[in-house]
Amino acid sequence: MPTAQSPLHPTRRRAVQALAATGAVALLLTGCGSSGSSDKASASSSGTPAADAAGGSGAAGGKRTVKDATGTAVEIPADPQRIVTLTQEDLDAVLALGVKPVGITNGQGLNEPPAYLKDKVQGITVVGNLLQPVMDKVIAAKPDLILAGDMQDEQMLKQLRQITPATVVTMAPTDDWKLSFRGIGNAVNKLDQANKVIADYDAKAAKAGGELGANKGAAVSIVRWNPTGPSWMEKKQFASGVALDMGLTRPKAQDKDGNAHTPALSLEKINEIDGDWLFLSTLTDDGKAALKDVQSKPAYQELGAVKNNHTVTVDGSVWSTRGGPLAADVVIGDITKALTAS
Repeated sequence: MPTAQSPLHPTRRRAVQALAATGAVALLLTGCGSSGSSDKASASSSGTPAADAAGGSGAAGGKRTVKDATGTAVEIPADPQRIVTLTQEDLDAVLALGVKPVGITNGQGLNEPPAYLKDKVQGITVVGNLLQPVMDKVIAAKPDLILAGDMQDEQMLKQLRQITPATVVTMAPTDDWKLSFRGIGNAVNKLDQANKVIADYDAKAAKAGGELGANKGAAVSIVRWNPTGPSWMEKKQFASGVALDMGLTRPKAQDKDGNAHTPALSLEKINEIDGDWLFLSTLTDDGKAALKDVQSKPAYQELGAVKNNHTVTVDGSVWSTRGGPLAADVVIGDITKALTAS
């Protein structure tokens, strides 16, 4: 079983216990001062840790100090103007907060930005692949703040901090997306706005889930098809969490905590992916080919969801990864469309 980091990217599975324990809660520990006072109040009111003496000396000369997800104190601009994001989650988050970065990375398993964000990133420079930035391109973007996701490559972090010391690890392997989003919101000095985005999302998810008619509370199976077979997502994985926020459930075989996914299953265990509804995604052409091949096999055709025509193909770059508010909106839309059309 992979560790509960990004559920799918091999370079993002080297979790360490200290980092997992610290998490994005640390990113909400911010130094107080004129530029950060509204964030401090927001953190206190939302139940997350507010600033204390360990959080830094506060704002000075247009700077703020935050603790990143590793617990490291990082001095950042009070009002960053040139942000580079190194993960899809960081990109999703800043866009949801109305911030347009100057540099981004490609989506997970992709050689281009995620399709669901395509219309929002036109003209933005791509500086590399997910958590694999090309340093020359990062330098050319002239960032004053780098949001480094759950980067754990210390050598790469050192290089990034030579470009700008304001390089922030925004999430730990076990952080859920809402916690990470609030931490990113704090890093860009928009924590109040981030809290509102989460409140709006919670209300939307609950409302959408209550309007599913006969499918209200249905058991949804969430699966990524790999070249070697299917993996189902654990309950705290991103899309799974959205489904639960809508009042849906998971099939008994998938009713397990964790924010990763299972190893690829053999055809003999394919019944584990069954449910009232089956949401299927892929991330690679090989995965698509493997899914197409299995759909003609009796083991797949005997699944209850398949027999009931309750299978839905969805975007793997949204459903099979960690996400943010914009991706969550896509998941709500996909579920609503499928379950209200039956």
